[in-house]
Amino acid sequence: MRKPSFFLLASLLASPLAHGQIFQRELGDFDLKLGSTPSRSMAQGLVKPSASGSFHGGLDLSHDSGWYIGQWSPSMGLGESNDLEVDSYLGFKHPFDQTLGYEVGMIQYSYPQLAPQDSQEFYGGLTLLGSRFGAAFSQDPDKRNSTLFADLGGNPPFGIGVSIKYTTHQLGSPASVSNGYVSSFNDWSIKLSRPWMGIDLKLIYSDSSLNGSDCSAYSGHNAQCDSLLTFKAEHSFY
Repeated sequence: MRKPSFFLLASLLASPLAHGQIFQRELGDFDLKLGSTPSRSMAQGLVKPSASGSFHGGLDLSHDSGWYIGQWSPSMGLGESNDLEVDSYLGFKHPFDQTLGYEVGMIQYSYPQLAPQDSQEFYGGLTLLGSRFGAAFSQDPDKRNSTLFADLGGNPPFGIGVSIKYTTHQLGSPASVSNGYVSSFNDWSIKLSRPWMGIDLKLIYSDSSLNGSDCSAYSGHNAQCDSLLTFKAEHSFY
C-alpha cells in the first residue's frame, strides 16, 4: 500500500487535468519527469484509454544508459465510477542515430481496490523519423491481448498527430451471447490530435468486430463496443 500512496501524492502534484506540461529535472546521470501526460514513448501508446479519469498523472526516471522506470495513473479513483489504477513500467530505449531507434519494456497494471484484475504487458517497437511503431502482448486474468500500434506524431504542414491501435482479444472462457458464444474479438481506434491556442484538440474513432447482442461479451480498450466518434478539447490549468 505504500507504493500506491506515494504515487497518489506525486500524481496530484503533477496536474488535475489532461495533457499538461511536464516538469523535468536532471539528477546526475538521471532525468526525472513529472507531469499529467505520459512521457514515455512506447508506454504512452499503451495507456488504457477506457480508464482515464479527470485526475491523472505520473513520473518517469531515466538513465543515460537507456534504462528507465516509471509509474502512470490514468485514474486516481476519486470518482464513484473510477477505480484507482497504477501502471508501473520498466524498459530500455536505444537510438541508433537521430532517425532510428528501438525500445523494449514491460508494464504492470495494478488495481489496489481490485487486486485480482492486475495484469502484465510486454512491449517493443521502433522509432523512425519521429514516428513510433510498436507491438505488445498482455496476459489479463480473463483474456490475452495482442496489440499493434502506431503514432505518426505531429507532422507538417498541418501539425496533426495520428495514432492508430488494433488489438486482438482472446477470452480465457467463451462468453455466452444470445446467438451462441464469443471466444475472441478485435477492436481498434484512430485518433487525430492537434494543439490550438493552448488547447489539445482530439478526434477519436473507435469500433470493434462485435455488434448487436454480441456486444454483451465486449471487454476491450474502447469506451463502447459499437462504432463511436468522440471529440475532446482539453486544457491544462498550470
